[in-house]
This record gives sequence, structure tokens and C-alpha cells, in this order.
Amino acid sequence: MYFNDFFEYHLQTKHSYFSVRNFPNRLDWNNQPKVFKSYKNFEKISLNLDILNHSFLYYIAGISAKKVYPGVEYYLRVNPSAGALYPNEIYFQSRNNDDIPNGIYHFDISSSSLTLLKTINNDGLEKYLGFNTNINGFIFFISSLYYRSSWKYKNRAFRYCLLDSGHLLGSLEASCYIFDKKYKIKYDFNKQLFNKLFNFSNEEFFQTCIIVGEQTNTKSKEVEFSLPTVDGTYYFEKNKFIEKAYKDSCLIKEKKQQELNSQFIYNKEIFKQIVYNRRSIREFSKRAIKKEEFFKILEILKQPICSDCDENVEIYCVINKIVGMPLGLYKDNKYLKEGDFKTQAGYLCLEQSLGKDSAVTFFLTSKGKNYQELYQKAGILGHRLYLVSNYLGYGCSGIGAYYDDEVCEFLEENSMVLYALAIGN
Repeated sequence: MYFNDFFEYHLQTKHSYFSVRNFPNRLDWNNQPKVFKSYKNFEKISLNLDILNHSFLYYIAGISAKKVYPGVEYYLRVNPSAGALYPNEIYFQSRNNDDIPNGIYHFDISSSSLTLLKTINNDGLEKYLGFNTNINGFIFFISSLYYRSSWKYKNRAFRYCLLDSGHLLGSLEASCYIFDKKYKIKYDFNKQLFNKLFNFSNEEFFQTCIIVGEQTNTKSKEVEFSLPTVDGTYYFEKNKFIEKAYKDSCLIKEKKQQELNSQFIYNKEIFKQIVYNRRSIREFSKRAIKKEEFFKILEILKQPICSDCDENVEIYCVINKIVGMPLGLYKDNKYLKEGDFKTQAGYLCLEQSLGKDSAVTFFLTSKGKNYQELYQKAGILGHRLYLVSNYLGYGCSGIGAYYDDEVCEFLEENSMVLYALAIGN
């Protein structure tokens, strides 16, 4: 079914009708990992949302709601996460930014504060990234503590770590838009070197770097610092399969640059509220959406993503309920086949009603060679879909579980299926 050169980890973590019934996930609630990491005994700066750069950081990953159940509290953030497990952490360097002293930080999301890990002057992280001169602005890094996800999703968790990282990138993209900043994603850097530099154990690893700033003429100098290894999960079970998948996918092959920036046209005050209030919908009313708004959504999804490794991600749409459009499978401004496929779309999404009751169900696929990069791009596109759908008054839900091979058979395409999403009323 698949080409031989597709990433082996992906092939080994496919869902099927057989696998989900014979290998169900059973959760050990006594060993549930915590979802917040905090560096104790370091200076912290509380975020003040009246300060622009503080607000910029908050709208990347801040807590936006709390849900309380008997004996349990859940904290929801502006970025979504599969199972609300939030496997990703954010670190960044700040240089010459208003109201944030020069330094290397960890975003302590639980306390809505910035932990100062190391003060910098003319030194910094630029040299480790291959830059000869310093960067004024922010340099962000996204890592994963994979057990937060593998506790529930087992071997498939690396997929969710990457998708959730992509959603964080999408949140960062949205915050850059709100606060008039430009970004470029840098996937190609020595991740293992940074894992050692930040003294991570094998349970945490870096995936992505994002530059939000400009290079200067000041020659860069390597910063020297020593950090403690901090437990970010409370309990940890090693997964050699995931650790190998990470190492096997770190080397980038035949990368293609994307220098263009996205061009969005939102009312920024309304959009800011959409970012804050974004939630995953749990059921649809089965009402139709407007044709012109569907094409507005596609236009947003097709906006460029500025990065040093732009993988091609295909977008397939199962049209279930759009006013003035026939039912069927749609891609690249044309129908691949017409017909009522809503029941089949629901079945393919592990028989979830979201897939069949939606106005449109999306499947994102790729034949790309760079697994971490293409999966994170799918997460960015998923986050764009959340925000533009909510902006237009529709709900959205990401679906990370589907029958991989059967989706490919339905699409009549040999690809890796990366993500499914559903939108509607």
C-alpha cells in the first residue's frame, strides 16, 4: 500500500479496524504524567498583559480556561493538544526586546511567568545555530516531553508530539500577526547539541527553532551555562521506539526554503478574542456552511509558511454540507469524485460522529521525506483551520486517529496520512 521509502515509524504506527480492537489503550491513572514543567529556585518574571511583549508571549501558549471535575482540574490553553496532555515546552532567548531583560528563558505556563535560566550580554545561542552575528528579538525553541503523550497514545505518541508542536507554531504565527512581528521557522539545526546544552534527559528533546527578529552586525559569541535536569512529567516510562523515531528523523534531506510570509486579513481585535477563546467542538448540528466561506478557509490554508524546510502537504476535503456545492471528495479546486461520503468519512475517523456530521472533513497527507517537518506543517495548517473556522463562526475539531490504509484507499493515493479535521456548525 505504501511506498518503501516512507518513514518506518509511520508505517509501524498505523491504525486499522483490527488494531484498535485488539490493542486498546488502557490508562494507568496512578502513573499519569503532569503537564507542567517548572524550574525551581530561578528568577521568574510574571507576565503582565498590559505590556505588549508579555502579551505576545502569552498568546502563544497561555492558559485560557480551567475545567473542574470531581478530584480533577484541567487547564486549557490557547493552543490545542491531543487529550489535553500538552507534551510540548517552550524555551526562548530574548535580546533587546522591550520589558524583557536579555536572557535565555523557559515559559512557565502553570504560573504564567518567564523563568530566567541565564542572563546574556554579547553572548547567546546564535553561534550554536550557525549564525555568525547576534539576533535582536526572540529565538524560540519547542521541545517535547513524549511520555505526557505516550502515557495515553503509546507508540503513536510521537505523531501527537509533532502535531501539537505544529499547533504551537500556529499559535506563534497567530500571535506574530496580532503583534505585527515576522517569523521564520528553522528546522535545520543540531537538535542533539541543544538537548545536551539544556541538560535534557532522553525523556525530552528539541524539535523546532523559530526566529522572530533580525540579525545584527555584532559578532556572535557562544554562551556558557549549566542547567539542572528538571523532571517534567513526575512519572516516566521509557519508549525506545519513540526515541529511535526521533533520532532517525532529525537529519533533514533535500530541504526546500520558503522565504515568503503569510498574508492574513483579519480584524485583529476580533481575531485576538478568537485566539483566546478557541476550543475543540465535540459535536456538529449537521447544518451547512456557505460556499464563499469554504473558499476563504482554503485561501488561508494555502498561505505560505516561512521556513527553511517546506514540505508539501496535500489537503483533501470531503464535502458533506456546503450550500451550492455537490457532495464529494474535493482537492485543488476540483472534484476527484462526487457522491455522499459522509458515512464513510465518519468510519475512517475511527467511527467518530465528528467525521460524518461535519460540513467538511479534511484529510492532510504527504509523501515528504522529512518527517518532523511535514508533520509539524500539518499541525500549523490544522491550527489555521481552527482559527479561521472560529473567526467565520464555525466549529472545528482535530482528529489524530483514523484508519490509515483505508483513508489512502478512499483517497486513491499512496501517502502518509498526517491529520484529519472536521469543521461545521
